[in-house]
Amino acid sequence: MIALNLIYATYAIWLREVKVFFREKERVVSAIVTPLLWILIFGAGLGSSVKINGIDYQRFIFPGIVGMAVLFGSIFYGLYVIWDRKLDFLKEVLVAPVPRSAVFIGKMLGGASDVLLQIAILLAIGVALGMTTTMSAILSFAVCILLSFCIVSLGLIIGANMKSPEGFNLIMSFVLWPMFMLSGALFPVENLPAYLAVLIPLNPLSYGVDLLRYVMLGGRTAFGVATDLMSLGLFSIVFAAAGIYSFEKMKM
Repeated sequence: MIALNLIYATYAIWLREVKVFFREKERVVSAIVTPLLWILIFGAGLGSSVKINGIDYQRFIFPGIVGMAVLFGSIFYGLYVIWDRKLDFLKEVLVAPVPRSAVFIGKMLGGASDVLLQIAILLAIGVALGMTTTMSAILSFAVCILLSFCIVSLGLIIGANMKSPEGFNLIMSFVLWPMFMLSGALFPVENLPAYLAVLIPLNPLSYGVDLLRYVMLGGRTAFGVATDLMSLGLFSIVFAAAGIYSFEKMKM
């Protein structure tokens, strides 16, 4: 009976998050337009004169832009925890006779579902533009499933421990852009100076971008496929455990 209640509660939270997402179609538009601007303007501008490992720059950064879309869509999902608290929705959920772990898991799955819909659209556009093949897009989507679980959990951890949108945005300035810039999304990480290179293995997005680039472009990986998968899995487990703990301790 307890397990059944956990499943029902998780499903209810997930369904609510998905319905909210479909009511706010501007979120889908903004999530797709920003990556496309990076690809078509930034990538095309440098792509005409820059090649990395024999690959034109526009194709080189496409896996990184997919990773960026996962990062931005996932981590900002934590902001909705703060708004739910301000609107008293979260208070009603947290006092319900269901485990708070179900609330976290439902929100994590809801956030990942929202992000993966955006990624599916972006990958379809990538196939249409010749950035990747259909098979590579399917494999990349599988990578993004694991990456989205990881980053959404991180966003929920931050949201659960912040009390205002302003505080959340301030933290994001110190988390979001360093994660993106030091992930290898825009340039290879092998030649970074030592004081920056030590941060690369601590960044879960580094493993996601590395794996996406391998799936889409082939060649060798910076860390190895097995290391990428194990690291993403480990980060996901650690962030999920920390997220459940944060929800258990969250004050209404």
